[in-house]
Amino acid sequence: MSAEGGTKALIAALSANLAIAVSKFTAFAFTGSSSMLAEGVHSVADSGNQVLLLIGGKRAAREADEEHPFGYGRERYVYGFLVAIVLFSLGGLFALYEGVDKIRHPHELHGWYWAVGVLVFAVLMEGWSFSTAFREAGRAKGPIGWAAYIRRAKAPELPVVLLEDAGALVGLVLALLGVGLTVITGSGVWDGVGTVAIGLLLGSIAVVLALETKSLLIGESADRPTVRQIRQALLADAAITSVIHLRTLHVGPEELLVAAKIGVHPEESAESIARTIDAAEERMRAVVPIARAIYLEPDVYSAAKAAAGPDPEATPGGPGRASH
Repeated sequence: MSAEGGTKALIAALSANLAIAVSKFTAFAFTGSSSMLAEGVHSVADSGNQVLLLIGGKRAAREADEEHPFGYGRERYVYGFLVAIVLFSLGGLFALYEGVDKIRHPHELHGWYWAVGVLVFAVLMEGWSFSTAFREAGRAKGPIGWAAYIRRAKAPELPVVLLEDAGALVGLVLALLGVGLTVITGSGVWDGVGTVAIGLLLGSIAVVLALETKSLLIGESADRPTVRQIRQALLADAAITSVIHLRTLHVGPEELLVAAKIGVHPEESAESIARTIDAAEERMRAVVPIARAIYLEPDVYSAAKAAAGPDPEATPGGPGRASH
């Protein structure tokens, strides 16, 4: 669902940004507004970003092979990080440079109505793109807040489009203010100030995206509700006495690796333990379908060793079932 929603939002954003970029550069040609030029470059950067995310999604769908046994799911994170770099360099830094240059060398706007008309058109198009991303993200985020969703989302596409579109809408308002104040005061400095504000905005969004995507690239565990579901699924069988260790890792937005050491009864045969493990894997996949790779290591609980160890979870058998 998140992959389909992300692709839909990306295509909507790409369509909107291509149309907006053409209109902004046209307005720049008639007005000479640095805000319009910065916004045009911003739209080109956004369009490139959406293409990068679409490429990342396609490459991530490749089947696992001998060299990459857990698949290529993390390619989506790599391309998400590239988006942050493009947004920061091509969008933010260019806008800052153009804005400072305009403040130092201001000039009068010509045909300001072109700029205003294009900006109003861009607001409508970006609003359509943002509403699509907002609707799709609303389905994916569940009951948590928007800030928590951006921070915890494992699929990068929807958060990226949401932040880009929100930044684009704010940037358009800043461009309108810059152009409007320039027309009212007759000073081109305000156009430069608006451009600098756009650059700072894009740079801030790029930093947020880079930090969140970096965390995904390093490797994030499943969220707490998912870990709780996995633990409950393991302990649903009395043949499993405890969950000694439980580690999870997202190897892709919709792919989860689960590794656990479980306590079993010492009198159980190897065949019985194997059946217990198979049943536990089925229960886990039933409640957490994205748990693709599951590795369970059986161990025998030893009260004496658990009590003697400085760290009960590090000893064979770990703490008893009741402690979990």
